[in-house]
Formats: sequence, C-alpha cells, structure tokens
Amino acid sequence: QVQLVESGGGLVQTGGSLTLSCAASGSILAIPAMAWYRQAPGKQRELVAGISKSGRTVYPTSVAGRFTISRDNAKNTVYLQMISLKPEDTGVYYCNRGSLGPSGRYYPSAYWGQGTQVTVSF
Repeated sequence: QVQLVESGGGLVQTGGSLTLSCAASGSILAIPAMAWYRQAPGKQRELVAGISKSGRTVYPTSVAGRFTISRDNAKNTVYLQMISLKPEDTGVYYCNRGSLGPSGRYYPSAYWGQGTQVTVSF
C-alpha cells in the first residue's frame, strides 16, 4: 500500500504563507484523487482541498482563493499552498488518498498520513 508522509507545517503569523507536502511511498498516477484535511483541537477532521487524477480541484468556501492543491506525479507528491493564513486555519493537516465524485464530493479512504501541525498566531 502507498504510504503518505506530510511535511512543511510550522508556526506562522496571521497573513503568512506555508506550503505543505505529502510524499507518497509509491506512484500516485493510479490514485483517483488525493486530498488535504485538517483537524483543529476539539473539532472534526474537515476537507480543505482535493485534486483528481486529471487535475480537477475542489475547495470549501472557507479556504477557496487562499489554498491551492497541486500534484507532481513525477515526484509522487501532493502540495498544499496556503496564503493569507488565519488563526482559524490552525490544526493538524493530513493527507489522504481517495476519489472525487462528478459532483465534486471527495470520498476519503482509510489511508492517512501522520499529519503535520500548522499554527497561525494572532
């Protein structure tokens, strides 16, 4: 099974930027879709970006225009570029492999990375 390893988290001030990476242990060419989720303390894990094999992307309104997901199939890596960060973006960010339906709904699998912490200070 392809394993996922996230990196790139850290502490950043409000308005700052970060780019997260999700490195897969094998080829991601055949994976239908991949996504980034985040989980804040005491809250449920939520989708922040998804990307299909063809490059179609989906974002919730809370991050649209600020977050950009991309995939580099040659490097077996998925990225999440985050700009204009807000304190409410704080959380552990996880990478997931799954599928993206025609309506834009992302269907996660049981395969998650270990997560990377993002903290946005006031």
